[in-house]
Amino acid sequence: MNLTTMALAQQPADGIAGWAAGLVDTMGGPGAGLAIALENLFPPLPSEIILPLTGFAAGQGVLSLTSALFWTTLGSVAGAVALYWIGALFGRERMHAIWGRLPLVKASDLVRTEEWFARHGGKAVFLGRMVPIFRSLISVPAGVERMPMPRFIMLTTLGSLVWNSVLVVAGYALGDRWDVVESYVGVLSKAVVALVGVACAAYVAVRLRGRGRGAQHRRTS
Repeated sequence: MNLTTMALAQQPADGIAGWAAGLVDTMGGPGAGLAIALENLFPPLPSEIILPLTGFAAGQGVLSLTSALFWTTLGSVAGAVALYWIGALFGRERMHAIWGRLPLVKASDLVRTEEWFARHGGKAVFLGRMVPIFRSLISVPAGVERMPMPRFIMLTTLGSLVWNSVLVVAGYALGDRWDVVESYVGVLSKAVVALVGVACAAYVAVRLRGRGRGAQHRRTS
């Protein structure tokens, strides 16, 4: 029984597991790296399936644990660099132009965001690599702000290595129960989305309240 068959036996309703297992079966470590690079570019592809599955493959002797960590981290960096250049090509001026057309925001909000990223961008890139969903998105503002590429690659590599190691080693240790990791990381992903949703709703509420007060002040003055 090859890795693809075993993966599908574990996740009969999820074609992603079979797809990722097929890449690892066919290409070994580079296949795992390719899967994670694509996961960075297309966040709906879940790393919480691909990485533990790669660890499981290492436990089955399809590749070594060192190879699994090396190639998945290389894939993470490759995908992040591609998103960085999308942000860089998109550019600050175009970002400001689009921002200016959005409701409930001001140009000064974006300027403050840029100033925050200038002060904390390193932490954001490093820690963002360990947060589901944002581990991909954080590369775009880094590109827009033109964070020095050597620093971006270093921080991305370190953050990705931490995240990948936890999930790959978990899959390696759990063996044929590698899919258990997905349920725990899935809860974390939902919690992150919920927190961001609450933050966005609070921001919109404060902005609308501020505009209402401004309009009332103009009528009374």
